[in-house]
Amino acid sequence: MLEGCKTAQERWGGVHRLIDGWLNERQGVIVLFCGINTLKPFSPRETPVSIKIQAFCQILMDYCSAGHFEIYEQLLEEAKQYDDGGTELAKRAYPVLEEMTQQCVDFNDKYDTAEHCLEKITDLTKDLSDLGEMLSERFEVEDQLIEKLHNVHRELVAG
Repeated sequence: MLEGCKTAQERWGGVHRLIDGWLNERQGVIVLFCGINTLKPFSPRETPVSIKIQAFCQILMDYCSAGHFEIYEQLLEEAKQYDDGGTELAKRAYPVLEEMTQQCVDFNDKYDTAEHCLEKITDLTKDLSDLGEMLSERFEVEDQLIEKLHNVHRELVAG
């Protein structure tokens, strides 16, 4: 996506905009997660619950996909470019993030349709709790990557 950029400012400034958009999408994940998590009681008769869950699944998958297919790749490329130890952090973090992404995919597969939601509604409270804990950890790992692999180079890019 950003391979054609000629200067560090063009390239890493583009990464910054990409990260900003991704973090805005993260905010959407959090908002929908909180909206679903506060709906009580969970009941198969509540059509809005299944609609909100499906919307949440969609944004969750979009967020995870952007992380793996755009953001992480760009962060690793930036770490390689500046060669200041960030690649080691990435090598440790990426397998953890892959496992977390699989958990998101599993949640999506379980609740991605209205029929699935109705079939599994009794599991939803526990599944949301588990997912929420994992997402909190995931966001921490991603923030560490952004800080170590991108934000640390901001001044170098601007200069």
